[in-house]
Amino acid sequence: MTRARTPVGSPPPYAPAEAHFNRRRATIGLIVAPIIFVVLLLWPTPLPVPAQRLAAIMSLMIVLWMTEALPLPATALVGPMLAVLMGVAPAATVFAPFADPIIFLFIGSFILAEAMFVHRLDRRMAFAALSSPWIGRSGFRLLVVYAAVTCVGSMWMSNTATTAMMFPLGLAVLAEIGRERKQDPAFARFAMAMMLVTSFSASIGGMGTPVGTPPNLIGKGLLQQAGVDISFASWMLLAVPIVAAIMLFVIAWLIWPVSKAIHLGEDARRAVREELDKLGRFGAGERNVVIAFGLTALLWVVPGLTQAVLGSSHVVAQRLNVLVPESIAALIGAVLLFLLPVNWRARQFTITWEQAARIDWGIVLLFGGGLAMGRLADSTGLSGALGHWVTGQFPGIGTVGLTIVFTGVAIILSEAASNTAAANIIIPMAIAVSRAAGVSPFEPALGATLGASMGFMMPISTPPNAIVYSSGYIPIGAMMRQGLALDIAGFLIIVGGILGFGWLIK
Repeated sequence: MTRARTPVGSPPPYAPAEAHFNRRRATIGLIVAPIIFVVLLLWPTPLPVPAQRLAAIMSLMIVLWMTEALPLPATALVGPMLAVLMGVAPAATVFAPFADPIIFLFIGSFILAEAMFVHRLDRRMAFAALSSPWIGRSGFRLLVVYAAVTCVGSMWMSNTATTAMMFPLGLAVLAEIGRERKQDPAFARFAMAMMLVTSFSASIGGMGTPVGTPPNLIGKGLLQQAGVDISFASWMLLAVPIVAAIMLFVIAWLIWPVSKAIHLGEDARRAVREELDKLGRFGAGERNVVIAFGLTALLWVVPGLTQAVLGSSHVVAQRLNVLVPESIAALIGAVLLFLLPVNWRARQFTITWEQAARIDWGIVLLFGGGLAMGRLADSTGLSGALGHWVTGQFPGIGTVGLTIVFTGVAIILSEAASNTAAANIIIPMAIAVSRAAGVSPFEPALGATLGASMGFMMPISTPPNAIVYSSGYIPIGAMMRQGLALDIAGFLIIVGGILGFGWLIK
């Protein structure tokens, strides 16, 4: 089995109908985006000239992101480029966010994930879990473990990479189970659930850590700009229970009804054990990746735990936050991979630069562009104007109302645009409107951040959805029904979790 890669700038595999829809959507975007840009540029408004120009640029970007008329990273570069050309701000100011520390958190965590792929540590962990004797002949326990492995893996690797890793394994298991049950409706439902769980668990798990999915780091970075800093440990303290609650819903709603009558034969269990055997003995490269990743995770978590135990004003907590921010922790782990030897005599180390350079640089550019436009929106007064306009339309709206609105809007938007594009669009709005309403942007922006990872209804919503839909096991109607149920449950859990327990990490 090979592991597919789907960088953010590359189209995932779509069925012909979805590919045709995407082409038409892109064509519409290429026509509509310039029209909206020109209209907003010339429309008389009370905005200062730089703010009005930036509004036109950001509207152009939003349309291009939603329609994917250009590759997402290219659109992220179009905005800053136009901002400089149109005199909104000088180039040094516009492009400074591309060197924000969170950019290096991206890069370091991506290199760690690449090393896990290179040395097949991710596959070993997945196969080891799925070959557990605890699963036995139970189809239910198999799907629960499969979903758990996918969810936990996605907390540390990209959702797409995790789905691409688990997808062929799921297909192999289904091939063995289905040899004698191809016409069995119960098997068809089980196969549909296994494929949906592959995608759904990856997207849900990504919410659990700041590095699990790009929208998390986008939200974290924009909140940091707004004066709200969430540590790695604090994020997990709130997000992991939310992830667990959503996964319990998936188990109760999707997995249990279709798997309770499925029993595994010896062929299916042997297929998983054979994949584990193919990996051979635990090698030096895998050991080194565990060391580097373990140290990084420790450095990510310890400053937040120290702050929780000793208090944010304690000198040790403050010193740790200054000396070992999350970006530096990620870079320590990444650099260790270039130093820990696999074969010292041959001067062969855990990862080469050629391997490390295969990370998804498109995501880095996409995040940098979104962060740049967010800063410009603040500095030109556009964010404030937008926030005051929205609060003028809905006077008296508070934290609860804003959290409900922006979480819901993010979920809806993520069905039509990529999760990362949805985050770049909606999170700055949540922060701007919250400020204008005189409330903390923490709850609404965090709701929008987590909501942006919830696109489950359509193959076009996320690359993981597209990957599993290509299996042929998922009717489009089933994906829409199950995805809608999960969107609703996720909305309720996210809003309830943030409003009910967000105070723990503020």
